[in-house]
Amino acid sequence: MQGTDNTTIKKMIDEQLSEKRRIHTYAVAEEAKALANRYGADPEKAETAALFHDFFRGISEQELNDYVLQLGFKTELLNNNNLAHGKIAAYMMKEKYHITDEDVINAVSYHTTGRPHMSNLEKIIFLADAIEPNRKYPGVEELRKLAYQDLDRACMLSLERSIDYVRSRGCYLDEDTVLAKDYLIEEIKRKEYENE
Repeated sequence: MQGTDNTTIKKMIDEQLSEKRRIHTYAVAEEAKALANRYGADPEKAETAALFHDFFRGISEQELNDYVLQLGFKTELLNNNNLAHGKIAAYMMKEKYHITDEDVINAVSYHTTGRPHMSNLEKIIFLADAIEPNRKYPGVEELRKLAYQDLDRACMLSLERSIDYVRSRGCYLDEDTVLAKDYLIEEIKRKEYENE
């Protein structure tokens, strides 16, 4: 993989992220490597994506909005750090840090929303962010267990819970999240049918 190496990325994290964000980022990286080993993905790529996934999470609202407008992202991402930070990080990985692996870039870009046809690496980063050991919310233990048993079912469950949470709060629900869930439902049915 070309571009900035993981040792350099870790130095940037140590210098630029808050303690809380560093702890989370390193926990996601460890979880992502474990999931990568479990599902035959590249642990180094998983670590790179995990290290970058929240690199732009703590930027100011003004800086976030400047990126959203300059990069031509959909306007629903304005004032929405929850959804925009991954898109910004993915763009910067490519443009500033010269990481060219599209799978790694997509894993960062879609780590909060998911999308249809996610690669295993994308699913791994999506789940690692949701289940890292510092996460505490109802149902996380069930999700942690399922994540090591069935990657697709774990992603589907996490997406369903995300959709329910966002709807209950009356927030903007990204279309990719709903499409990702629907895709995984069909994918799971297809696999079950093939195994009959």
